[in-house]
Amino acid sequence: MSVGPHIMSPVHGGQLRQIAARYGIPAEHLVDFSANINPAGPPSSVLTAIRRALENPSTLAMYPDLELVELKQAVAEYTGVQPENIAIANGFVPLLEAALRSLEIKRCLLPVPSFSEYRNALENAGVSVTPYHFSSDEEFRYMPDTILDTSLKQSCDAILLANPQNPSGAICDVDNMQRLVEMAAQSSITVLLDEAFIDYCPARSLTQWSIEQINVIVFRSVTKFFAIPGLRVAYAVSKSSNVYAMNRFIAPWPISGFASDAVCTALRDEAYVEESCLANDRRRLWLEQELAGLKIATYPSSANFLLLRFSAKVDVSLLWEKMIVAAQVVLRSCANFEGLAPGHLRIAVRSEPENERLIRGLASCRASLP
Repeated sequence: MSVGPHIMSPVHGGQLRQIAARYGIPAEHLVDFSANINPAGPPSSVLTAIRRALENPSTLAMYPDLELVELKQAVAEYTGVQPENIAIANGFVPLLEAALRSLEIKRCLLPVPSFSEYRNALENAGVSVTPYHFSSDEEFRYMPDTILDTSLKQSCDAILLANPQNPSGAICDVDNMQRLVEMAAQSSITVLLDEAFIDYCPARSLTQWSIEQINVIVFRSVTKFFAIPGLRVAYAVSKSSNVYAMNRFIAPWPISGFASDAVCTALRDEAYVEESCLANDRRRLWLEQELAGLKIATYPSSANFLLLRFSAKVDVSLLWEKMIVAAQVVLRSCANFEGLAPGHLRIAVRSEPENERLIRGLASCRASLP
C-alpha cells in the first residue's frame, strides 16, 4: 500500500477499525500504540466475574442498582474516601459536564496542549475557554502563581488540569497542586482535576485531600489502567455537597450491572495493581533508553505513555503513515492537540515484545524517510 501525504489521522487513539479499513490491513495485524491501555489486558479476576455474571440470567433481566451502592463502596475502598464523596458515570465527559452545569461555570482556563475532549466538553456546556500556553521552561508542569495570575486576569471561575498531564505524561508534585488549589480557593476559582492516569503514581493523587476542599473536583478513570475501556466507567471525587449537586445532572442508571460487577472486582485486585505499576515503570524506562539511542527526544513521564519530539526535518505525518504501512504499528498523531508544536508523536507503553517491535519499526521507517 502506498503512503499518501495528505491523509487525515484519527482524532482519538484506539481507532484500529478505521485505520485498518483505510490501509487495507487486517485490524488484528496492527499493534496499537495510540491508546494508553494497560497491555496486561483485563485482570483475570474480572474475566472470571464476567463469566459468572453471564451464567446468571438476572444480570441482564434486572435493572442495575440505581444508587450504585456496591460500586461506590468498591471505589471508596480503592481511593480511601467515603461513598458520599463519589459520583459515577459512563466516562469522564458526562462527569465533567455535570460538574460544569452544577457549578454554573462561565469561563475556564485550559492549559494547552491537552486532551481534545476538554475543550469540546467545555464549549458544549456553554463555557468560554481561555487557553493557557505552556512556556518552554515549564515542560508541561503547572506553575501555581502563573496559572492563577492568568486566571484572574482573564476572569476565569474554573481551571481544568490533568495530572499526569496529557499528552506529555508530566507529573506535578502534591505540594504544588495543593498550593494551586488553595490559592484558587481564595479567589473563588474551582479546580477541575483529571487524574485519569494517576493509578501509575498514586502517591501524587489529590483524591483523598480533595474531599475537604470545596473548590476542587478530582476525576478518575477505571478503564485505562484496568484495560476495560469497553465498559465505560469513570468517577469523580469531591466534597459531598459538590457530589450531590453533580448527581442531579447525571442520567439515572449510568452504569450497567454487568460493568459494575466487573469494575468492583478490578478495583479489589491488589496484585494486578502492584504488578501493573512495576511493569509500566520498567518498560517505560527501557523505551526511553532505546529512543534516546535513536536520537528521538522524549519528555519526562510518570504515566503509561511517552511524547516523542522529532527534529524539524522529520515529516511526522509521513512517519506516522509509514509505521502503519511498513511496520503495522499505530502511533498517536498529535496533530489535533491544541497548542502543541509540530514534530510530535505519542506512544503508549506496551509489552516487551511489542515495545521491541516499535523500536525496530521506528529505526527502519525513519531511515527510509526522504
